[in-house]
Amino acid sequence: MGRPRTPIGTFGAITARRVGERWVASTRHRDWDGKLRRVEATADTRQAAERELKQRLSSRSEFVGNTGPVSADTPFERLVELWLDDLELEGKIAASTRELYERDMRTLVLPSFVNLTLREISVSRVDRFLKAQAKISYSRAKHSKVVLGLALGLAVRYDAIPRNPVPVTSRLRRPKPVVKALSFEEIQHIRAVVADWRTGDSLPGPRPDGQLGAIIEVMLGTSARIGEVLALRRCDVNVAGSPPTARICGTIIKPKGKPVQRQDHPKTEASKRRVALPSFAAEAIRKRLAVIAPGEEELLFQTRNGTPLTTNNVRRQLRAVLGAAGIEGVTPYAFRRTVATTIDREAGVDLASAMLGHSSRSITEEHYIEKSDLVDPRTAQVLEALAPERAAEPPSTGEVAA
Repeated sequence: MGRPRTPIGTFGAITARRVGERWVASTRHRDWDGKLRRVEATADTRQAAERELKQRLSSRSEFVGNTGPVSADTPFERLVELWLDDLELEGKIAASTRELYERDMRTLVLPSFVNLTLREISVSRVDRFLKAQAKISYSRAKHSKVVLGLALGLAVRYDAIPRNPVPVTSRLRRPKPVVKALSFEEIQHIRAVVADWRTGDSLPGPRPDGQLGAIIEVMLGTSARIGEVLALRRCDVNVAGSPPTARICGTIIKPKGKPVQRQDHPKTEASKRRVALPSFAAEAIRKRLAVIAPGEEELLFQTRNGTPLTTNNVRRQLRAVLGAAGIEGVTPYAFRRTVATTIDREAGVDLASAMLGHSSRSITEEHYIEKSDLVDPRTAQVLEALAPERAAEPPSTGEVAA
């Protein structure tokens, strides 16, 4: 039986010989193209020569011989361009997600790695970078970790680096979120402010058409995200049924360089759902159906030109209207949290999670339900079993006090 082949990326026995006043250590290394090549190192002593040789072999193991579009010496900036092209070719993510990845990469990550080659992006360097980002905010560090990990994952698939350094960095610690839902009184105040804005002259611009108030009612009645509400069409709602329903099956997006458009699926697969409408949401939808064109594909909410409303414009309008009345910090997200909290307190987290279209109840519990320090009041009824016996009341004598 012949001698087994040296595995790729490894080397054979190290030999050392004296050449003049110095020592030369050498071995044969099998590079990543499968070829065996002699590698040597020279030093003043045998031990020093062997140490230097092992150091060279360690560096050589960084995928020497790579002939693909990326190697260990490729600048990180070049990898980013290839990664963005690869996202486009795969076509597995929505255009809006791809734009978000590109924005995060160019603004959060690239400035710190633009002058480095892939060989120089070590675990320790990435770990320090992510910790610095986390000091600014958890969200910044999380987004940075996602896109950096995806890009370096492509480098691994191209055999440019042996492993992805991102997954072995320190775990990011998410700060415990403080969830705040709107009270019924706050909701009523918001409704009154929006109604007054519609009929009054509190803000400049075109006369309000009532869409903002209807959007709020539909968000409160469906738990849908703002983009999902704006994507509702005539064919998605049935207000004549019992109960009336709305089908959440799309969202509004603004691709880079393209007009605002309706995307035929919501944020996640679990977000596709049909929900029963409370009376106030059904009434808001009926009023919108009465004023839009009769086509089944007509959006319930649209501009005066018949184009989709953008989520940014609705957020901006909501902020301006409420801000003028001294109400700060209320976003479309607040209405979604309010729905989750209301349902949880009446029917439990599982129903709240299903209503919001979440794939996991833990997401609903952690991010959407306002915590209450009140333990289930049924405990008081149970503990009545421990109450002391009441003393028997003395019989009545029938006498009437003077």
